[in-house]
Amino acid sequence: MVATNVIPHGPPTTESLSGMVAFVRAAESGSFVAAGRALGLSASAVGKSVMRLEAKLGVQLLNRTTRRIGLTHEGAHFFARCKRILADLEDAESELFTSTASPRGRLKISAPSLGARLLMPLVPEFRQRFPDIELDIDFSDRLVDITQEGYDAVIRTGRLADSQLLARPLAQYGPVIVGSPAYFAGHGEPATPADLEGHACIRFRSPASGRIEPWTLQGESLDDHTAAIEPRAALTFNDMEAMLAACISGLGLACVPDYIARGAMENGLLRAVLNAHTRAEGTFHILWPPSRHEAPRLRAFIDHLATRLGGAPVPEARYQAA
Repeated sequence: MVATNVIPHGPPTTESLSGMVAFVRAAESGSFVAAGRALGLSASAVGKSVMRLEAKLGVQLLNRTTRRIGLTHEGAHFFARCKRILADLEDAESELFTSTASPRGRLKISAPSLGARLLMPLVPEFRQRFPDIELDIDFSDRLVDITQEGYDAVIRTGRLADSQLLARPLAQYGPVIVGSPAYFAGHGEPATPADLEGHACIRFRSPASGRIEPWTLQGESLDDHTAAIEPRAALTFNDMEAMLAACISGLGLACVPDYIARGAMENGLLRAVLNAHTRAEGTFHILWPPSRHEAPRLRAFIDHLATRLGGAPVPEARYQAA
């Protein structure tokens, strides 16, 4: 809980608001220089504005070092409140333009690192349709705090943790076993999972656990048992892009998420095999905080992804884990 001495003395002023803007931009970027660049001010002006805000509140909001600035404990709580206040102000401005102009403003999104192959094909059309939206996508496998770190929405895969966030499914994904036409010309195609023993297999080692991931395959029928198999590795990588490049080069078969290989398959660089033994096993979701005034730019982004990725046409709901 924020300490009582963080509450401003007296009503908010224009100077308080400008200090909040400077504080939020500095906290987001970790630098007065970067914050000044974003606001069109000098680093000194941003720093002085934050100092005046701290003096008014009677509490230190930022820790300063020679290289970087960071939030104090009190600053982290105040940052979350300031983000909501500034978002409400921006949303109020956006509402005034809704009937006469397209959605606008900055949209900050967090997505898994491998999500680039899923999202990037959709970005050009989105930019063409909504040129006034500044799209800022952070591709990282780090689990971010959507409120504390100032994200408008996050994209996640797998089972979602308990949350009060709103959620909407975007697309299902599953494994696909692929090889290049040149590889198949020289080695033939496996007809059953047992045939993989006679093939060069490219395996993935998890960077997080160091474990070589098994290939999860099923029988011909949907009721058949799912089995995790461990084909002999001809090559092992801890990077999916490296696996895909090796596979396209004809060095062996790889088992990768279907959205990773989709572009190469559409271009004829790779071909999938053993399709009867692979099934969708996960779902991409987009999650965002509930708000009384949802920003038009966020709604535009959510609808664009759901439409292009074939997300379920159901109203989004507050997510609660089972």
